[in-house]
Amino acid sequence: MLTARIRDTISECISQAQSGSDEAKERALQTLASITRVSPLNRSSLAQADGAIPAFLRLTESNSTVLQALSLSILFNLSLNPDLKRPLADMETMHHLNSIILSPGSPESSRLAASLICSLAMLDKNKAKFGVAGTIQALIKAISGPPKVASHHLLSSLAELVQFHGNCTLAVRSGAVPMLLGLVATAEGEDLAGTSLAILCLLARFDEGLNALIRTDKIVTSMMNVLKGRCMLSKEGAAEILVRLFDESDGCTREALRLPEFSTVLADLSVRGSARAREKAGFLMRKLMEAYSYADGNELPLQW
Repeated sequence: MLTARIRDTISECISQAQSGSDEAKERALQTLASITRVSPLNRSSLAQADGAIPAFLRLTESNSTVLQALSLSILFNLSLNPDLKRPLADMETMHHLNSIILSPGSPESSRLAASLICSLAMLDKNKAKFGVAGTIQALIKAISGPPKVASHHLLSSLAELVQFHGNCTLAVRSGAVPMLLGLVATAEGEDLAGTSLAILCLLARFDEGLNALIRTDKIVTSMMNVLKGRCMLSKEGAAEILVRLFDESDGCTREALRLPEFSTVLADLSVRGSARAREKAGFLMRKLMEAYSYADGNELPLQW
C-alpha cells in the first residue's frame, strides 16, 4: 500500500520538477528516480499523477544534460512496469528518442534513450510502432557513426526490434548487414561482436537478411575468422549463420571447400566448443563431407 508520505513526496517532486530552479529540478528528479527504481507501486503512482509523463518528456529536451539524463532515467524506470510500456510508446516519444540517439550530445542520455527503446520494445505490440517511427534507421545510423559508449545499448535495442519480421526488412534495406559485419570484423569488445552476430542470426531467419549475407563477398571466410576467435558467443552466432548459408547456397559451400583451414577449424570447434557450437559444427562437417563427395563425383563443380 502506498503511504501518504510517498504520495506527498511524488506530488511535491513533480511540482518542483516543472517550476523550480535547475538545482531544485535536479533534486526533485533524483528523488523520483530513486523511489521508482525498485518499486512497481511507486512507478504506477507516478505515472498516474496528472501531467507527470509529459513533464518528464519536456525535461528530456532540457539544455542541461543532468536534467535530461535524470528524466530519461525516470521514464526508463516507469517502462519496467509491463502495463506502462504501451502508453509510454506514443509516436511523439518515439521520434524524440530517435533524435536523442542521433544527437552528438551526452553519452549517458544516448545510453538511457537506447535502454528505454529496448524496454518499450519488449512489448511485442510496440515493435511495429518503432518501425513506423523510423527507429530502425536511426539505430543503424547511430551505430554506424564513430564508436560510442552507448554502442552496446544501441545494438541491444536493434536486437529486440528485429525480432519482428517487418523490422528485419527495414533493417536489411537500411544497410544493417554490412554495418554489423563491419562491427564483427573490427569491434574491440567481444560483447559488441557477439551481439552483432546475434542480430545477423535474427536477420537471416528471413529471405531478405539471408540473401544479403549470401551476396556478401567472402562471407564464409569472415565467419571462419570468427570461429578462430576466443568468444564462444560469437562462435555460436557464426556457426548458426554458416548453417543457414550452407542450407541455402551452394556457392557458400564451394567457398568453404576452397579454404584449407575450414575443416580444421570445424574439427576444433566440435571438440572444444559449447554444446550448441558442437552441434552446429557437426552439421557443418557433414555438409562439407557431402560437398567433397559431390566434387569427387564431378556433381558439384568447384568453379563458380
